[in-house]
Amino acid sequence: MFTDMMGNQVEVAFPPKRIISLLPSQTELLYDLGLNEEVVGITKFCVHPTQWFKTKTRVGGTKNVNIEKVHSLQPDLIIANKEENTKEQIEELARFYPVWVGDIQTVDQALAMIRNVGMLVGKSEQAATIIAEIENGFNGLLQAREKIGRSKRVAYFIWRKPWMCAGGDTFINDMLIKAGMENVLAAQMRYPTIELDELNSLNPGLILLSSEPFPFRQEHVNEIKLALPVAEVVLVDGEMLSWYGSRMRLAPAYLQKLISSPAGSGTL
Repeated sequence: MFTDMMGNQVEVAFPPKRIISLLPSQTELLYDLGLNEEVVGITKFCVHPTQWFKTKTRVGGTKNVNIEKVHSLQPDLIIANKEENTKEQIEELARFYPVWVGDIQTVDQALAMIRNVGMLVGKSEQAATIIAEIENGFNGLLQAREKIGRSKRVAYFIWRKPWMCAGGDTFINDMLIKAGMENVLAAQMRYPTIELDELNSLNPGLILLSSEPFPFRQEHVNEIKLALPVAEVVLVDGEMLSWYGSRMRLAPAYLQKLISSPAGSGTL
């Protein structure tokens, strides 16, 4: 019996032998924990690792899971996420299978998820190794921040039409804090919509345009620069700031490069 991050009791035949992952970052985590044949299903957005993306059965998207495909795989564990998956589909799947649901807004919660998933799939030792590597990386990032000694007022865009940014109760916001940045939209929740002239009044010095879920490109950099001519506008790898899982091992070095990069670098 395990307790998920929603407080639900989940009874699992341990260790699970037929796992479906409904979240890209946790699919990659399962791979890095040393699983392979145990993972029988993933989503169409689970692009890491490449060999799984090419060979594993895809059960639809994170928000439109193909329930019939799930039934055909007969999983003994489904790993899902409150934010990424839809409540109705998770409740439907939980009628038939054990569903463990993560709920993550901070780095500390992400580390707890890694620890819990490690226990859930019988890979606690491997999970502890991943956690230690992540913690060491963020300790190094803290030292780098202290040497730089400056903070940036930042807005992090995830969508266009309408313009949407990360608010204060998101994992992205906590990652920005870890990098010594101040989210100008921290007072708003989840992913608020905002007009560019309204954002300009908040005086951000740095605009980050994520590669996902909306694929921002140079044309969007140019568009925002017209509205916010004083701010630096940078294209960033969304996986590095929004994937809570083993990819967090790479995030501190990426964030250090971001806060150290000179103005006008354009893409990171």
